[in-house]
Amino acid sequence: MTSTTNVPTIDDLADALDTLRARTPLVHSLTNIVSANFLTNVLLAAGASNAHIDNVHEAGGFARIAGGVLINLGTPDDGTAAAFIAAAEAAHDAGTPWVLDPVGVGGLPWRTGLAADLLAYRPTAVRGNASEIIALAGRGGDTRGVDSADEAAAAIPAALALLEYSDAVSASGPVDYLVGRGRDGAVTGVRIAGGSAMLPRVTSTGCSLGGLVAAYLAVAPTALIGLAAAHTHVAVAAEIAEQNSTGPGSFAVAYLDALYAVDVDALRHRARIEAFELPKKDEN
Repeated sequence: MTSTTNVPTIDDLADALDTLRARTPLVHSLTNIVSANFLTNVLLAAGASNAHIDNVHEAGGFARIAGGVLINLGTPDDGTAAAFIAAAEAAHDAGTPWVLDPVGVGGLPWRTGLAADLLAYRPTAVRGNASEIIALAGRGGDTRGVDSADEAAAAIPAALALLEYSDAVSASGPVDYLVGRGRDGAVTGVRIAGGSAMLPRVTSTGCSLGGLVAAYLAVAPTALIGLAAAHTHVAVAAEIAEQNSTGPGSFAVAYLDALYAVDVDALRHRARIEAFELPKKDEN
């Protein structure tokens, strides 16, 4: 049974958006070389800001003072891996909310082990595609590079298993599936529809979602509300951008404009968020 009383409401999402814009949280991103620029632009357009600091000498110190931290495993090496651990440990110790985006986990053994090590520092939220979430939970998963070969709904049992380490977990797809603890601690399942088929045709849209999750976690009352607010902001903006574009290039520009333009009225008219029934324990 899912706890419907804990499903984030439109009012919760609207409050999170207003607070994001009022506070302009600073995200500390340790992300891949492909996504750093686009992720920064996404955060600025949405109403937050970004500092990309991924060296081991500064990562821990900055994670302590940032509003939220993103650790993205897109292009790790020995140096950035050490910085990931330093940032995760510091964020955990300081109470800074942080997001683990396990890019490519499952298909590449070294980064899969690194992701498992990072779970020990209890990310506030985990965000990935279905195959990454399944693999991170140790349940297989079929990745094609950084792309998912699994449907998002198939990752629900794995996402529930990852709540042992995190407060909220999401699997992205044409429909996004989120699980997490509500205000009373009960586990809730949330489904968010919308978005655009153009999103996977523009690089770094998924990685930048991880950054937006970190921004919302800095201002939201619960991890589940923060995760849902980020996914909904992206889904609504992508729908608007698709209406104002003709291909991937124009979509990328229109998407940044739409992230900036999304307001409370847009959320109330376009957000498609609902509870879904969680599988029973013996089905996980």
